[in-house]
Amino acid sequence: MTDHESPATVPAALGRRNILKAGAGVAVAGAVAAPFVSNPAHAQTQTWRIQTSWPSGVGLDTFKAWCNSIVEKTGGELAFKPYAAKEVVGDFELFDAVKNGALDAMNSFTLYWAGKLPATVFLSSYPLGPRYPHEWDSFFYGLGGLELAREVFAKQGMYYVGVIHHGPNIIHSKKPIRSVEDFRGLKLRVPGGMVAEVFQAAGAQTTLMPGGEVFSALEKGTIDAADYTGPAVNYALGLHQVTKYITMGPPGFMSVYQPVDVMDLVVNQGAWDKLSPKMKQFLNMEVFVYSTMHHAAIQKADQEAWPKFQAAGTTVNRLAEEDIEELTKLAIPRWFAWANKDKDAARVFKIQLDYMMSGSLGYVTPDQIKDQKLSL
Repeated sequence: MTDHESPATVPAALGRRNILKAGAGVAVAGAVAAPFVSNPAHAQTQTWRIQTSWPSGVGLDTFKAWCNSIVEKTGGELAFKPYAAKEVVGDFELFDAVKNGALDAMNSFTLYWAGKLPATVFLSSYPLGPRYPHEWDSFFYGLGGLELAREVFAKQGMYYVGVIHHGPNIIHSKKPIRSVEDFRGLKLRVPGGMVAEVFQAAGAQTTLMPGGEVFSALEKGTIDAADYTGPAVNYALGLHQVTKYITMGPPGFMSVYQPVDVMDLVVNQGAWDKLSPKMKQFLNMEVFVYSTMHHAAIQKADQEAWPKFQAAGTTVNRLAEEDIEELTKLAIPRWFAWANKDKDAARVFKIQLDYMMSGSLGYVTPDQIKDQKLSL
């Protein structure tokens, strides 16, 4: 496998089903990983400083456990020194910190860079787009998405190692949200980009802030509601203490705006280039495995969190299918507007649009996009 190859040909022993059969390894994300034989030519350990966007909870615990496993897996050739959100730089400063070498790598939410790189809107889930982890795996590892992601970040002096799945985002609010109409006038924290624009079109007053500031903003009444990750992380952040309601999509569709909250591992190109070919191959495969372990660990924790929200008196409301139809009408023009911001964004979105319109998914019909044009 070369630097630019994806781990699409990962041996069957490392497949999703077999990884999950490892069971106990979920809690120690990364306990199951691609085997690696260290290069004796590298007598000195290369240590990467890596900051995540996770401020606390199962996300941070899983990230740190994985980072701390790397030195043993590589026979001492490579080590990861993990940092929680804001330990070295602010969440929205990560991009520049990695680009400039202040950090060697980042494990952030890809969507954070929509203002710098429009294509990243489509390298993470977006309103009413692909909806489940396996659809994103198909995009990245089967339909050319990984290669395009690496092209986009290479132009910034960075190497996109791979996608890391989290799970759906949900909305916590002080007042109930039972329909699209209830977003009108709502002061809502969202991650920016297209997500913000869709909710603005629904009448919300949106704001962008790091996840670590959500609790205090809700507590002070600066905002009425906030999207942030899933139940386990949000419970650890204490959002049940400052809100009474959770809003999700219809059954089976937890989040209509970020159904698969995609993270990644992105590395400073100079740091990547110092690795041996074997190490590059190892990390390409290791991140693929870690994505599965990370996703499974968080889903497990989410199942444990739901009864805690119930005990705290939180009410869960679900939008109806009619709301999905209304939000889709608002989302489609914004898909094309963001895709037409630059050629990279258009190339990425075209792959996903074809996939969503295919017989495999059928999320989009020709009639729905008949008035839209894509500038490739």
